[in-house]
Amino acid sequence: MPFLHTKKSNLCRTAVEDLIEPGKEGDGGDGGGQNVADRLGQKHAEHLTKTYPNGFISVDDVTLKIQDGEFVVFHGPSGCGKSTILRMIGGLEDITSGKIYLGDELLNDILPRDRKLAMAFQNYLLYKYLNVYENMALGLRLRDFPRNVIDNRVNTAAQFLGISAILHEKIKNISDAEKQRVALGRAIVCHPKVLLVDEDFAHQNDDRRHEMLSDILRINKELGITVLYVTNDPEEALSLDSRIIFMRDGKIEEDRRV
Repeated sequence: MPFLHTKKSNLCRTAVEDLIEPGKEGDGGDGGGQNVADRLGQKHAEHLTKTYPNGFISVDDVTLKIQDGEFVVFHGPSGCGKSTILRMIGGLEDITSGKIYLGDELLNDILPRDRKLAMAFQNYLLYKYLNVYENMALGLRLRDFPRNVIDNRVNTAAQFLGISAILHEKIKNISDAEKQRVALGRAIVCHPKVLLVDEDFAHQNDDRRHEMLSDILRINKELGITVLYVTNDPEEALSLDSRIIFMRDGKIEEDRRV
């Protein structure tokens, strides 16, 4: 039996289009002016290396290309460099050498918040005394998006993830599974080109892990967002029916599609 089964979403077509067509809101923001070549461009890293001050080489001269809309699994034992690659792509880890591109844009010196990426990591970074709506809207408010755009994006993402009923609940009062969906919702309201998911984000019991993976697969398939997913579970990696990059000792050992 495969690790994960996905079900076709019951979400209405209009709501999905609201999430994948940012330009239709008329906000002049992140996506309205994209051309086809930009949206279909590659994400790639060239000779990416990370060496720590003690001399340990976590990532060793890695070069890879990722197509728009791909679901890519980074798999390997602990310490192989897979999470470090994600953190360098996200701007949370300094690059020793090499280059990271999103389309034609060099990301090396761009701040994490300006990289058109979204990250899902272990602690969710949610504010427990704010409600769900306020947490999901925070990034958009910091970027000075109009109130009507924020409201539309948050409500659409909440509907997509099945959390509309808890929008006005404080984070401290909701379950861990709901917190995870809020974190994913906060990511997709920003219309990222890439979603980065570290293995610690999915560190939980099997039932919740299945639900979380189902949500992430829907984000990839229905919204067309590129997903880079890290796991050290070989059964899970093979079950996701995607491209798998096998890593060991900071290098890519194998790159194949299941």
